[in-house]
Amino acid sequence: MYRLLIILISFFYTTNTGAQYYLRGEIKDNRGKKLEGVNIHLKSKGTVPFFSGKDGDFGIPLNKSEDSIFLSLPGYEPARILAYTSLFQQIVLEMLPSTARLYQKNLSSVITDLKPAETIQYAGMGESYSGLIENGFIKTNQYPQTGFSLNIDKAAFSNIRRFLINEMFVPVDAVRTEEMLNYFSFEHPNKNTSQLFSMESFVTDCPWNTNNKLLLAKVFAPKLNLEKIPPSNLVFLIDVSGSMDHPNRLPLLQSAFKLLTANLRNIDTISIVTYGGNVSIALYPTSGTEKKIINDVIDSLSANGDTPGENAIKVAYNLAKGSFIKGGNNRVILATDGDFNVGQRTEKELEDLIVSYKEYGISLTCLGVGMGNYKDSKLETLSKKGNGNFAYIDQIAEAEKVLVKEFTSTLFSVAKNTILQIAFNKEAVTAYRLIGFDNKKDAISDSSATLIGGEIGSGHVSLALFEIELTANEIPNKIAEIKIAYESAINQTTQMQLFQLKKNYIPIDLVDSASRRAITIAAFAGILRKSKYTRDFTYSEIMSLAATAYNPLNTVQNELLYLIQKAEKIYNPSKRKKTRIN
Repeated sequence: MYRLLIILISFFYTTNTGAQYYLRGEIKDNRGKKLEGVNIHLKSKGTVPFFSGKDGDFGIPLNKSEDSIFLSLPGYEPARILAYTSLFQQIVLEMLPSTARLYQKNLSSVITDLKPAETIQYAGMGESYSGLIENGFIKTNQYPQTGFSLNIDKAAFSNIRRFLINEMFVPVDAVRTEEMLNYFSFEHPNKNTSQLFSMESFVTDCPWNTNNKLLLAKVFAPKLNLEKIPPSNLVFLIDVSGSMDHPNRLPLLQSAFKLLTANLRNIDTISIVTYGGNVSIALYPTSGTEKKIINDVIDSLSANGDTPGENAIKVAYNLAKGSFIKGGNNRVILATDGDFNVGQRTEKELEDLIVSYKEYGISLTCLGVGMGNYKDSKLETLSKKGNGNFAYIDQIAEAEKVLVKEFTSTLFSVAKNTILQIAFNKEAVTAYRLIGFDNKKDAISDSSATLIGGEIGSGHVSLALFEIELTANEIPNKIAEIKIAYESAINQTTQMQLFQLKKNYIPIDLVDSASRRAITIAAFAGILRKSKYTRDFTYSEIMSLAATAYNPLNTVQNELLYLIQKAEKIYNPSKRKKTRIN
């Protein structure tokens, strides 16, 4: 033992006495952000790697005054430089084009060939609110093409439900029409078991404007065979901070995750990270067969402390990387009321953090809960930057819907970076308005903002709805052409599909009930958003339309009618007769 100690001391002494110089510096990207975890190789050190610290800094002892160093980080151009110990190294790594695009502000929809100077003008044709600007009518002879990002987000409907049930006015920015439509899209039958998308479309009457028509396109995503669903590597990232100490927050999430656990298989891996006061790994990667162990950990959680969201996300992603399954569903599921009050707090900083991990092939699902403290915008931002999806859970039935009934469409991706582009036929359509997919003000005002595609889950049915003005002359059979571009998660290829949309007019009384329900929801969203396009449409008319499109035995469809009735009472309270005084 003594001899071993002498050898170790001699080795330490020899190593350090040979290190006469010290190479110091910091590494940033071309946006000025300090880069943590950059892999640094020095020619004199052989294959021994060094890494930059949290602030992008590094310090490496050398036995000579200069050395060749090679730097690499996923998503960035590798760099090789000759470094001198006499100088503090200021190193900049250039982002790859794919990485740079991720940092740009995201548009929900975009008009092809629209000049930057005209963007605000056209966006301003619709009603403007604090965060969103409603899409207005576009003249087809000027701009026949538009595009938007397809996704499976559906948080808006359950969040709106929470406001109305509590007899509260709904914030207009909480009303995202495409998410309300997504909530009900699972009711459309989808038998598409191919590896490609399929589509159905038709033209029908516009209930709120008899001079116009509606174009409805249903996009059917490939549906995975349940027996062939790839293994999952899921990390539950659960907020247990003090703000979660309410029945509709942490206890609701505990019940939700236990529902999900019940459906796990032996090929699935689960980890649990909690944050509240501190960050803790409550469960290291565990097989889905160990349901009792997983449930016991979930039951043991309690709420206290502040919310170190930044470090918690880092720990969760590192766990996901450590148990990464090639070809599997690798995903962090963040469940919180969104109150990140410690660490990187702003949406911009959180965006940067999530984008830096996206390159590893790990998606992010965000589950929002609670009221009063709930930060909708942060969770929406995180999910979109994390190439994932976003849902709001306000009751256990919603948790069952999202995590059990719609498990595959919520958590198993079949397509990523999915963008739908439509080109209208000028001979058939004089003007069009995309319903939903409204852009944020800051994205519209940012000339560098770009359209980023979304994630589509197995069997999901996306709905694209346009209000259109038809030409006065005889309408050609072809109304428009749709192109869907995406990265297939099934066969790892980039795909592009074309669909021709025919005239195919169906009176609204004859369209299928699910489609009439979609039109009802779009009208409901318009009224809640105080849209100028639906301001003459009444709650009575919405109720009449909804009544023709629901199954009285279907709980979710019954709930839609109930919420419309609640909204009418909140927004149009009956005038009380004044008591007559004699």
